[in-house]
This record gives sequence, structure tokens and C-alpha cells, in this order.
Amino acid sequence: QVQVLESGGGLVQAGGSLRLSCAASGRRFGAFVMGWFRQAPGKEREFVAAISLDFGRTLYTDSVKGRFTISRDNAKNAMYLQMNSLKPEDTAVYYCAGRATAVVRTTKDDYEYWGQGTQVTVSS
Repeated sequence: QVQVLESGGGLVQAGGSLRLSCAASGRRFGAFVMGWFRQAPGKEREFVAAISLDFGRTLYTDSVKGRFTISRDNAKNAMYLQMNSLKPEDTAVYYCAGRATAVVRTTKDDYEYWGQGTQVTVSS
């Protein structure tokens, strides 16, 4: 079992930056593929980014490529999402998620562990 907790959300103007953090506890964090998802009001939860166990592979949804960077620190049981050049359409609740396998996936049903989410609001 692993527990994850997001932090770092807030209100920012378009073009600004935010850094989300995900703190994990429980089973060995380094054995988990980790990802970020987001859910805007009235929409399905969607994939944002994911990172492999050994940092060797990262995946991003097209809309955030070049603006967002996912990273992790296994020694600190932590994962991060640096979000730059934010746009109003990035407004959503952002969720940290983990899956206990080595294969990076982009589908929310493939992730077993979820945080409560952190709100990101980008004003125009």
C-alpha cells in the first residue's frame, strides 16, 4: 500500500508558473511508476505526465509538452510537476497517481494509488 499527497496548487496568472509536489509513503516508492492527471469541471480525468522508475522515460500529453516537466526524487519519496507558461485551459484539479509496475501507462484505470488532488487555477 502507498499513500500519496499533493501540494503546491494555487491561483496564477496566464504565463506564470507553479510547481506541484507529491509526497509518498508506505511501500517502496522507487518501485512505482508515477504520474500526474488532471480533471477540469465537467470533464473526464485526463493524463498529464508520467515518469518511469529509473527516470529514463517520461511521457506527456501533447498539450503540455515543452511547458511541463515531471521529475522524481526516490530518496525523498517525492515527485514533482514543474508547470511553466500556464494557460487558462490548464485550470483543473491535479492528481498524483502511482502504479506498482515498471511499465509507464497513460490511462487512469492503470493507476492504483491516488491522492486527493490539488487545485490549479490559471486566470486570463
